Amino acid sequence: MDATTTERTDAMTDEGRARRGRRGGPGPVSRWVQHKANARVIRKLRRGRGRFMGMDVLVVHHRGRRTGRPYETPVAWFPGDGGDRLVVASGGGEQDPDWYRNLVARPDEAAIELAGGERVAVRPEPLAGAEREAAWARIAAAQPKIAEYQAKTERRYPVVRLTVR
Repeated sequence: MDATTTERTDAMTDEGRARRGRRGGPGPVSRWVQHKANARVIRKLRRGRGRFMGMDVLVVHHRGRRTGRPYETPVAWFPGDGGDRLVVASGGGEQDPDWYRNLVARPDEAAIELAGGERVAVRPEPLAGAEREAAWARIAAAQPKIAEYQAKTERRYPVVRLTVR
């Protein structure tokens, strides 16, 4: 076996994933690409374009659960009841994405930014039970691709209600 084959094989093992970083999460190149794509979406959103790939998008402002470092993450949102917004924590591989874990760990520091608008403090509330199922049905009907992605993973995507404080 040559060195290239060994590297490719090793990359597919648990040991190879552990060396690259988070198990079940994206590698460094994927994280770099995602960072660049997120920055582009945020720039467009701040110029007033609130849709991306056919979905309404907002920026979630959150702080790192361990570091306290501020982050901005663009996510698709769906209308909830009474002006609330629903977001789905898809992505992240086998684990919930970092932005979701940060949001849940530091809910009092959460805020959102809509297209061309100001930053607004929100209260994030992960949904469970029948409430989550009803919200998920509404989201899946509005954006069937999300339901297709959910079907490809064992992880159940969290649904979060964002309510303006």
